[in-house]
Amino acid sequence: MAASGEPTGQWQEEVAVAVVGSCMTDLVSLTSRLPNTGETIHGHKFFIGFGGKGANQCVQAARLGAKTSLVCKVGKDSFGNDYIENLKQNGISTEFTYQTEDAATGAASIIVNNEGQNIIVIVAGANLLLNTEDLKEAASVISRAKVMICQLEITPATSLEALTMAHSNGVKTLFNPAPAITDLDPQFYTLSDVFCCNESEGAGDSFVGALAFYLAYYPNLSFEEMLKRSNFIASVSVQAAGTQSSYPCKKDLPPTLF
Repeated sequence: MAASGEPTGQWQEEVAVAVVGSCMTDLVSLTSRLPNTGETIHGHKFFIGFGGKGANQCVQAARLGAKTSLVCKVGKDSFGNDYIENLKQNGISTEFTYQTEDAATGAASIIVNNEGQNIIVIVAGANLLLNTEDLKEAASVISRAKVMICQLEITPATSLEALTMAHSNGVKTLFNPAPAITDLDPQFYTLSDVFCCNESEGAGDSFVGALAFYLAYYPNLSFEEMLKRSNFIASVSVQAAGTQSSYPCKKDLPPTLF
C-alpha cells in the first residue's frame, strides 16, 4: 500500500521529476581497521543514514527546487517509516511510496576504516518487490512528468517497464544503469533519452538528480551547459559528510546556476 497522510492527486499536476527506484537505510560503523574473518572489534562511531540511488537522485532534484515524486517500496517497519518521513522533509511526494509487510526496508551495512576502505553488505529487501501493479497505480505521475529517472537497484524488468511507460507518453527518460549488470536488455538503450553511466552513490547520484532538474526546468540550455552545472553541483556534494546530507540546496549555490 502507498504511504498514508497525503491527499490523492495533490502532486500529480505539479510533478516535474518522477523517480522510480530504490530506498536504502545505511547502517554505518567507523573503525580504525576492518575486522578479519570471525573477528569482533570495537568501532568509534555509528550512524544511520538515508541512501539508495533512486531516493538520492530524487532528493538532489528536490533540493534544487524540482517538484518530485518517488515511486518506491519500503518495508512496513521503523526504517520504512523513518524513510517516508525523510522524503516528506525533503518536499518529495510520497503518494506512491509503497509499504509492504512481505520484506524489510532495503538496508546497507557499511564498515569504514580510517583510510576510507570499506566492507558493504546490501540487502535490497522491499526494493525488489516494486512491481507492475505499483507502476500502474503510479502511471498518472510517470506518464505526465517532464523527466523520469530510473536505475538498477530495483528489479531490471520493473525499471524497463517504467521507461516504457514514460517513453510512450513523451516523457524525457534518464536512465542510470547502476549497479551495472552484464546482460542489460537492449531495450534500455532505445528507451533512454539520456543514458548516464556512473557507479558512485554520492557524487554520481547528485549529478543525476541535478541533470534531471535542468532537463525539466531549463530545457533550452545546451546539453553541455546542463552537464557543466550538474557536475559543479556534484562537486559541492563531495565537500560535506554523508550521502543525502551532503547534497546542496538551491539557496546554498551560486545564483548563476539558475
